[in-house]
Amino acid sequence: MTIGDVKEILHARFICGEDQKDREIHSACGSDMMSDVLAFVKDQAVLLTGLCNPQVIRTAEMIDLYCIVFIRGKKPTQEMIDMAEDRDIAILCTDHRMFNACGMLYDNGLRGGTPY
Repeated sequence: MTIGDVKEILHARFICGEDQKDREIHSACGSDMMSDVLAFVKDQAVLLTGLCNPQVIRTAEMIDLYCIVFIRGKKPTQEMIDMAEDRDIAILCTDHRMFNACGMLYDNGLRGGTPY
């Protein structure tokens, strides 16, 4: 699956990183707690979250995430967009809720990776 596929499945819109739409995504994580993402997520490629602050971008950078999807219509600040662009992290926004968005990706073959 690619970032472009994630966009289509979630009826999302690119905020930045549209040039990365062909980048391969192999797994996903849905969380609003960045401490859990840092502690438990391994080899993830896309993060779905409703937490909308610069810490999300910093967390994504630390664990080499390719893409962040903000759910429930959340919109990042310009500071966050600039940070993501500097780090080659694509940002998407969708109006779906976390449970539905994760389920839609799962139904289309994207898994959560290996546990712990």
